[in-house]
Amino acid sequence: MRFFAHHGCFHEEKVIGNHFVVDFEAWTDTRAASESDALEDTLNYQIIFDIVKEEMAVSSNLLEHVGGRILRRFRAAFPAVERARISIAKLNPPLGGEVGASKVTLELQDV
Repeated sequence: MRFFAHHGCFHEEKVIGNHFVVDFEAWTDTRAASESDALEDTLNYQIIFDIVKEEMAVSSNLLEHVGGRILRRFRAAFPAVERARISIAKLNPPLGGEVGASKVTLELQDV
């Protein structure tokens, strides 16, 4: 998922914003969905995207904070999920040199 957002510790980052890439993985029992072909028997990707989009729109100093909020909301929406992982990358972070991205990865048990 790609977003333009205003995360960072520097004032300029909150004003100017930056591009972010979010990767999300979840592990859950999919046997019922493989038999029923019914959306209610699996993870609804639209709900996951909406959670990520809403939380990416809330400015934070740290990517860890954004990731933690997303995972907590995901856990509330899908309590049966066994495992989830999120990675958030800030593209071209303002670090005073050429850097492709800064990235954090959190798992559900981290929050």
